[in-house]
Amino acid sequence: MEYGHFSKDNLEYIITRPDTPTPWINYLGNSEYCAMISNTAGGYSFHIDPRNRRITRYRYNSLPIDRPGRYIYIRDSKTGEYWSPTWQPTLTKLDRYECRHGLGYTKFSSSFSGIDSDVTYFVPVDHNLEIWTLTLKNTSSEDVYLKILSYSEFSLWDATRDQNDLQSIQFVGISRYNEGVILYHFFDESTGYAFFASSEKIESYDCNRECFIGKYRDESNPEAVERGGCSRSEAIGGNPIAATCSSVSLKPMESKTIIYVQGVAREKSEVKSLVAKFIDKGNVDSEFQKLRGHWSSYLGKMNVETEDSDFNTMVNVWNQYQCRVTFDWSRYVSFYETGIGRGMGFRDCCQDILGVVHAFPERVRQRIIDLAKVQFENGRVYHIYFPLTGEGGFPYYVKKDMPFFSDDHLWLILAVAEYVKETGDFSIIGEEVSFVEGPAATIYEHMQQSISFAQSKMGNHSLPLLGTADWNDPLSIPGPNNAAESVFAAMLLHKALLELAELSNESGMSREAQEYLDLAKKTKNHLNKITWDGSWYIRAFDDSGEPIGSKNCEEGRIFLNTQSWSVLSGIAVNARGQKSMDSVKEYLDTKHGLALLAPTYSRYHSEIGALTSYAPGLKENGSIWSHANAWAIIAECMLGRGNQAYEYYKKLAPPARNSIAEIRKSEPYVYAQTIAGVDHPSFGEAKQSWLTGTAAWMMKAATNWIVGVRPQYHGLLIDPCVPTSWRSFRMTRQFRGTIYDIVFSNPKSVSKGIEDIHVDGRPFETNLLPVFSDGKMHKISVTMGQSFSKK
Repeated sequence: MEYGHFSKDNLEYIITRPDTPTPWINYLGNSEYCAMISNTAGGYSFHIDPRNRRITRYRYNSLPIDRPGRYIYIRDSKTGEYWSPTWQPTLTKLDRYECRHGLGYTKFSSSFSGIDSDVTYFVPVDHNLEIWTLTLKNTSSEDVYLKILSYSEFSLWDATRDQNDLQSIQFVGISRYNEGVILYHFFDESTGYAFFASSEKIESYDCNRECFIGKYRDESNPEAVERGGCSRSEAIGGNPIAATCSSVSLKPMESKTIIYVQGVAREKSEVKSLVAKFIDKGNVDSEFQKLRGHWSSYLGKMNVETEDSDFNTMVNVWNQYQCRVTFDWSRYVSFYETGIGRGMGFRDCCQDILGVVHAFPERVRQRIIDLAKVQFENGRVYHIYFPLTGEGGFPYYVKKDMPFFSDDHLWLILAVAEYVKETGDFSIIGEEVSFVEGPAATIYEHMQQSISFAQSKMGNHSLPLLGTADWNDPLSIPGPNNAAESVFAAMLLHKALLELAELSNESGMSREAQEYLDLAKKTKNHLNKITWDGSWYIRAFDDSGEPIGSKNCEEGRIFLNTQSWSVLSGIAVNARGQKSMDSVKEYLDTKHGLALLAPTYSRYHSEIGALTSYAPGLKENGSIWSHANAWAIIAECMLGRGNQAYEYYKKLAPPARNSIAEIRKSEPYVYAQTIAGVDHPSFGEAKQSWLTGTAAWMMKAATNWIVGVRPQYHGLLIDPCVPTSWRSFRMTRQFRGTIYDIVFSNPKSVSKGIEDIHVDGRPFETNLLPVFSDGKMHKISVTMGQSFSKK
C-alpha cells in the first residue's frame, strides 16, 4: 500500500492521505532554530538545544498521537462548521488532502466545503523563527465569511522541568498580547522571548491554554473555535500559548493570504523588527526563494546518474538531506528521542561527519574542534555533550566503575582523517584544543591520546576492555570482574591505527607512522589468532572469559558487525573476509535486510546484559539494524561482490519500500534506525527514523564504494563496485574547488575492475585522479574491465 510518492524532480515527497501508519515528518531549520513537523502539522520547535531552549510543546507517546503542533482552524461563520487544513487536530474528513515535504519546508494543500487552503511552513536560512503562510480561496458560488484561528502551545523553555517539575515550573511563565504580538517569557525574563504574530488584524486572542481549549477538551474541539473567537486571556503562570482569531470574507474565486510568524529573540526591540519584516509577503517570498537556493547549492556538490531511479533519488536528494539533519542534531531530538537526556553523541557526531564533509567542510572542521573539547587528557571522552552549554556527560546507564565506552575515542581519528582527505587541510591537526580539566594540545595529540587510552584499557585476552559498552550500547556484558572485552573495538582500533599511521606519514612524522603500523600489525595477528571461530569472527569475551558470538553459543551465535568490520578494518587475512561475509549471507540475511545477530536471545542472559532484555527481533536483539547493514554493503564492495552489495543496498533503500508502507510504516524517504527482525510479529516494520548513523554510512556506501569515488590525500580514487546490470553511470563531484565529471561505462558487465581512464580526453595511467586545483571542470571517462593496473 502506498501513502504517497516522490515528485518528478525528487525534491519533494508528496503524501496523498493523512492517516499514515506513523507521523511522517520533516525537519525545518537552519542549524540553530529547528522546527519538526509531521504530515498533519504535529511537532515542535526549539532553539539551539531542545533540552534548554524548547520553544513549543510536544507530548511523546500520548493519545491522541502527534499532538500538539502548528495548528490553523477555519470556521464558517454562517454554519459554525470548522476544520483544519492539515487534517489534525480536528480530523475532519477533507475533500482533498496533500502534504509535500520538501527541503527545509512543508506544504499542505486541502479543500473542504468550497474552500481551498494552502499552508506552507518553513524556517528562513538566517533567522531564528518560523513562518506559516496560509492562502485561502473561495471556490464556491457564494460569498463566505470565515473565522481563522491559529494555535501554538509554548513549552516552559527547560524541557526537563516542563515535564517533571510541575510544582515549580508552572508558576513562572508569562504570555501576553501587546500591539499585535503575543510575547512569551519567564517572569524574570532570563530566557529571552518567544513571540507569535500575524499579518492579519487580530480581533481576539488567547494566551492561556485552558481559556482557549476549555475544560475536558483537547485540540480537536477547542471552545474558542466552537464559539468563533478567543477570550483575550493572559497567562501568568500555568500553560502559556499563542492563539489568534481573525475574520476573513471571500467572494467567489477570491483569495486571501495570511502570514504567521513564530520565533525567539533576546530583546523586545528585536521582536518588533522581526515581526515587521516577516509579516510582509514580499519578504517572505524572498526568504523562501533564498531557502530553495540554499538547498540547491548544498545538493549541488555531488550528483549521480545511474540506471536505478531509487539510487539516484537517495544519493542526490534525500540521503544528503538526512545527512545534514543528523549532522545538526545527532541522535538528540526526534519524534522518538525526547531531546532531554541524550545530548549529542560523541561517536555519533564523528560518524555523521562522513556524510557531509564534501558539502560544508568548514562546519565539519569546527565540529571536530568541538568534539576534541570533550576529551580528557588520558584520551577518554565524554559519551555525549550538549550544544548550548558545551558540557559533556554520560548516559544514565554508564558503569560507575567503568565510565567509558571502548569505541568512542577511536572515532575521532576516522573523522579527522576523512576531513583531511576531503579538504587537504592538514593544518587542523596542529589546531590546539584544551582537554577537559587539562592543558591545550593539538588535534594530532588528541588522536594520539585516543590510541593511548585504548592501549591502557586492555583485558585478559589483550583486547580492549568493553567498559560500559562498545558501538552496541546494550551489549553491556556485566560481571564482578569488569573483564569483558570487545572484538569490535579491537577491529576499530586496527582501523584507527592504519588511518593515524597514514596521516602521520603524510604529515612528515615517519617515526610515529611506523610505530602505529607496527602496533596495527601486532593487533591484526593477535585478532586472527584468538577471535577466528572457523567460519566467522566472535563478537566479544564475557566477564569470565567465555566467547560471545561463537559457533558454540546456543543463542547469539553470529554477530554481523565483527564480520563486516573484519573486512572494513583490514583484519581479515586470506579468505577469511569472504568466508565471514558468506556466513552473514547464510545466517543473517532476510527479505528486509541483514539481522544484527542470530539466533535471537529468547530469554534474559545476565552474563550478556541489557541486549537480552529486548524482545526477540527488536532493537539490538536480532533486528535489522540499518547502520550495520551499511557496513556490510561496504564490506561486500571491498570484496568485489557488487551484486551482493547492491542487493543489500536495495533492501534498505526507503524508496524501494514505498509500496509496502503498511509493513514498513515509517517514512519512505529517509532511513530508520532499526527494522523489526524475522523473529518478531512485526517483521519489516521500521522504527525510529531520521536520526541514525545509517544516513552517513549509506551515503559513503553508495558514493565511495558502489559508485566508487573516494577522496584520498592526493586525489580521488576511482574504484567502482557495481551490479553487473549497470552498463553506464555517472558522478559529478566537487573536490577541493574543482568539478570532476566522471562517466563510467561497463561494456563487459563486470562488478569491479577498470580497463582504462581518460582525463580531459587523454589516457591516464592510474586510478588516482590528481588534485587539479584550477577551479575548472574536468571530464573523466572510465571503462570498467579487468586489465587495468591500479595504483
